[in-house]
Amino acid sequence: MSKPRAKKIKLLLLDVDGVMTDGTLWFIPAGDGGLPSIREQARLKGASGGFGIASDGFVEVKGFHAHDGTAMSLARRGGLKIGLITKRISETVALRARDLRLDHVYQGCADKVTAFWEILAKEHLTEEQVCYIGDDVIDLPVMRRCGLAIAVANAREEVKDEAHLVTDHAGGAGAVRDAVEYILRAQGKWDDVLKWYISDRSVSKKR
Repeated sequence: MSKPRAKKIKLLLLDVDGVMTDGTLWFIPAGDGGLPSIREQARLKGASGGFGIASDGFVEVKGFHAHDGTAMSLARRGGLKIGLITKRISETVALRARDLRLDHVYQGCADKVTAFWEILAKEHLTEEQVCYIGDDVIDLPVMRRCGLAIAVANAREEVKDEAHLVTDHAGGAGAVRDAVEYILRAQGKWDDVLKWYISDRSVSKKR
């Protein structure tokens, strides 16, 4: 049931906490001249009803898995656009999104469906061409509308029940990599993408 859906996917949208991370939130002192304040972060495009840390003296830190970072490169090579929609506001997420060169970054979105519609309009895509990966009930409104709904292994049971696919790995432990590999395999692109990734990072030495 999920493979025919995966063949149509052109855009991959992700939740952050519990999907790109294991859901743990760390708060550390920002220090003088540190990262932008939460007021600046709140001005990020798409912010509407979300939240972040209350003090400018602290920064919210998250941990991301290297396998998921590789997945972004593989997805782009396979022709997929990538974006994230999260309720929280964090400069750490903004930095990671820039590092991964994500196409769409929506932070501070309590209403994820509105962000979903806006991204679809920008990309001129239909619902069935979008995959969304979530872990908690706030993700269900989008998961119910997209073409391929994926729950991570550590998702709440209500989310797993409505997902078309559940990843083998938990959020923050390679779940995004699972999803990307599944989609690219379904589209018959995995072998070529993998060969490109390996050859692009191999040093050819003349003897």
